[in-house]
Amino acid sequence: MPRRINALATWLLQLGPDEVAAILLYRRDVADRFIRTLKDLATQLTDSDSVHAVEDTLDQGALDVLGAIVAQNNAGTVDTVCAELHCTIGDFERALGELKERALAWPEGSRLIAVNSVRTNGAAQGELTLRPKAPGKRKASEISPIVPAMSTVDGVARLLAYCEQDTFDARYTGGVATVEIRRVARALRVSDGVLRLWLELAAEAQLVGVERSRLLPTSQGDAWLDSQPGPRLAALVAAWRRMDWRPEPDQARAALRDYTGAAGLVLRRGALERFSAEEAFTNINELVDDLVWERPAVHDPRATAAVISEMESLGLVAGGALTPLGVAVLHDGDVDTAAAELMPPATERAAFQTDMTAVVNGLPSPELSATLNLVADLEDNDAARVWRLSAGSVRRALDSGLSADEVLARLNAVSEAALPQVIEYQVQDVARRHGQLTVTDVASCVRGTDPTLLQEIARSKRLTSLQLRFLAPTVLASAQPMAETLAALRRCGYAPTGLDAGDKSIVESVGRLRASARGERKPERWWRTEMNDLELAQLAVRLVEQERPSVGPGAPRANAARMLRDQNVFLRDEEVVLLSSALVDGSNVEIKYATGPRRTDTYVIMPTKHLEGVLSADCEDGTSREFDIGHVRKVALPE
Repeated sequence: MPRRINALATWLLQLGPDEVAAILLYRRDVADRFIRTLKDLATQLTDSDSVHAVEDTLDQGALDVLGAIVAQNNAGTVDTVCAELHCTIGDFERALGELKERALAWPEGSRLIAVNSVRTNGAAQGELTLRPKAPGKRKASEISPIVPAMSTVDGVARLLAYCEQDTFDARYTGGVATVEIRRVARALRVSDGVLRLWLELAAEAQLVGVERSRLLPTSQGDAWLDSQPGPRLAALVAAWRRMDWRPEPDQARAALRDYTGAAGLVLRRGALERFSAEEAFTNINELVDDLVWERPAVHDPRATAAVISEMESLGLVAGGALTPLGVAVLHDGDVDTAAAELMPPATERAAFQTDMTAVVNGLPSPELSATLNLVADLEDNDAARVWRLSAGSVRRALDSGLSADEVLARLNAVSEAALPQVIEYQVQDVARRHGQLTVTDVASCVRGTDPTLLQEIARSKRLTSLQLRFLAPTVLASAQPMAETLAALRRCGYAPTGLDAGDKSIVESVGRLRASARGERKPERWWRTEMNDLELAQLAVRLVEQERPSVGPGAPRANAARMLRDQNVFLRDEEVVLLSSALVDGSNVEIKYATGPRRTDTYVIMPTKHLEGVLSADCEDGTSREFDIGHVRKVALPE
C-alpha cells in the first residue's frame, strides 16, 4: 500500500494544475480543504470506498482496460494490454484517458499501474467492448401520455380498494411475499411487475401501510382518493423519484422492504437524464444498449428497460421523448402544475343501467365516488368502475337519514340520463319497508306497527336463535343483543332499523380499518460541505505550485524536505533538513537504519536519488544501496 501511494504521488507530481483539477472533479468525495500536499491527496485517492465509487462511473471499455492492467499484475505495457484486448491504440488511449482522469490507472515509465482496491467487476476478458451504435433520434412529436398515466393512477386506486375489501397479507418484516403478489395480481388481472410497481408507488406515497401483517389504506390514501386526477398523479410521480428499489424482471421478487442500497435511485435518474423534449429516440432497445455500455455498474438490459416502462406508465416519457411532466421532474420544475395540465378532469357522471349497475368510464370525481359508495357497492374496479345497487346498499343510504326522494335526487344529479325505472322502484320499495321494524336493546326488543308481521316473525324457524317472545302485540323480546338481532332479521329479508333508548334512529357506519404509513424517506446529509468547482481548481493549483521547484536559494531543499517529512515520522525537523540538503548537494551524511526489531545499523552515505519513498545512495565502502525512508531513525553529519 505505501509503495502504491508513493507511485501515485510521484505521478501526480508530473501533472499540471488543470489535470489535477480534472481528477478532483471526478473524485469530489476525497477533496478536502485541509489536504496539504499531493502525498496527502494520493492517500485519499487510494481509499477503497472512494475507489469503488468512482469505478462504478466507468464505461465498459475503460472497465475492460482496467481489468487487463490488473490481470497483468501492474507489469503490463501499452502493447501487452492492446494485444490481450485485441484493440487499436486509439480505443486503448480513449479508455486509459478515462482511467487517468479518475486516478484509477496511470503510466510509470513503460508500465501501467492501477490503484489498489479496484474490483474490475464485469470487465470483459480477451476483448475490448466497443461502444454500440448511437441510438437513432428524430424530432419529437406531440404524443399524449394520458392513457398510460390514467391507467397507473386508476391501478393504484384499484389496489387501495382491494386492500380495504380483501386480505392482502404482509410478512412480519413488513414486506410482501412473491406468492402473495402473484395471487393479488391474478385477482386484479395485471402482471406481477405492474402490481409491484403500483404497490411500491402506494407505499412510497404513504397511501398504504402494514397493520397486523396486513396491507391497509392509510388516512393519506383516503385524502388521495378524494383528490382530483392531477394531484393524484403528482403524488405518484413524487413517490417514483424517491423509490430506491431496483427492478429485477428476470426473477420473481417480493415487494416493499426486499431491497438494500440506493441502486434504484441512480438507475432511474440516469435513464431519465438521457431523454429530452426536443428529440425522440426511434428505438428504445438501442438506447438501453448504449446506457448499459456507458454505465455497466448501474444499468443492465432488463432493469433499464423496466425503468423506461415505469416512466412511460407515469407519463414522464411518450414516443421516445420527455413530456412536459417529464421535463418538470428532470429539472425540478412545477410537477403539480404539469400533472394537472396533463390529466383530464375527473368524470362527474355515471351511466345507470337496467341491471341495477352504475358504470363510470375514467376516473370518478370525489363527489361521484361519495354518492355511489353511499348508495351502491363497488363491484368491478377494472378498466371501468362498476357499482351495483341492492336492497342492502339502498337501506344503508336510508339509514344515514336520507329519504327516498333525497336518495333519488342524488342519483339523478350524477346520472348521465334519466334513472331507469327499475332503480326508482328499488329505492321506493326499500323505503316503504324501511323502519317498519325497530329493534331495541333490552337484550333486545323487536317492535312493529303490524301485529300480523310480528306473528310471522315469531313463527319463523330461521329466527329460532333469537328466541323471540311477545311482550305486547306489537313488541317481541329477543335473547340476542341488538346487533345480532338486526343481522338475523336482515338475513331473512326484512329491513328493520335500530333505535337507541331515546327512540332515536341509530345510523350504522362500517368501521374502516386504516394503517399508519411507514414514513417518507429523508435525504441524508453529510457533515462535510462539498467543494464547488472553483474551490477544486484553487486546491489543484495550490497543490501543484507548492510541489513545483522554483528559482531561488533553498527551494529544492524545501521541496525535498517536505516530501521526506511526509514519508518519515521518526526524524526531527533538523534531521529532515540535513538529509534533504545532502540529497540536493550530493554531500555525505550518517544515518541509523532499522534492520529489525530494536536493531539499527549505521551507514555513511551520499544520497543520489529519491523516488517512491526509497532513497538510493552510494555507501562509503563503494557499494550502492536502497534505503526505505520510513526505516531511517537518525541523521547526523559524519565524524
